[in-house]
Amino acid sequence: MSSDSNQFSRRSILGAAAALGASMAMPAVAQTGANTIELEADLGNNIRRNISSFRSLQWQPYFSSLRNGAILVDTTSRALHYWSEDESIYKLYPTSVPLTEDLTRRGRTEVVRKVVGPEWRPTPAMKLRNPEWPDYVGPGPDNPLGTHALYLSWQYYRIHGTHDTRKIGRRSSNGCVGLYNEHISELFSFAQVGTQVLLI
Repeated sequence: MSSDSNQFSRRSILGAAAALGASMAMPAVAQTGANTIELEADLGNNIRRNISSFRSLQWQPYFSSLRNGAILVDTTSRALHYWSEDESIYKLYPTSVPLTEDLTRRGRTEVVRKVVGPEWRPTPAMKLRNPEWPDYVGPGPDNPLGTHALYLSWQYYRIHGTHDTRKIGRRSSNGCVGLYNEHISELFSFAQVGTQVLLI
């Protein structure tokens, strides 16, 4: 290979690396509705923290038993952990978490309903913040709840899929916990009405 070719290859690699670095320094865009975007600042620090804390956990510090199975959502590491009642299944999934602290709810709840192809309606608070949002979105690719939803005992809170894969691993929801559609489909098959849920 000639020295000119080497110089060209080196410049190409350096140029691509610089472009990648510049794109990672920009804020992440999270699409939360038709014609609406919200920005997450300081993405670099959040990604580093998320990678370092995304690890498997034991269920015992969080639950007294695994009756009906258990779901732990860690909003700091942006991870969802699932344990089956007989401990034969343990799953760890990356998630989206609420945009802000005031949208984040923590504590104990449970799955009260399971829906394939969920419908979506914005909450009253969402409509106040985003009056241009539609009042209803049926099942399908435009639905913010993705392909499956686990409804929790807390009103308006769900663990659901998303068609917008950019949201996963970020602060990008209005309160719910989002998973990739393939992950919520798998979790949906494991979880049941009565599965205990803890958000920390």
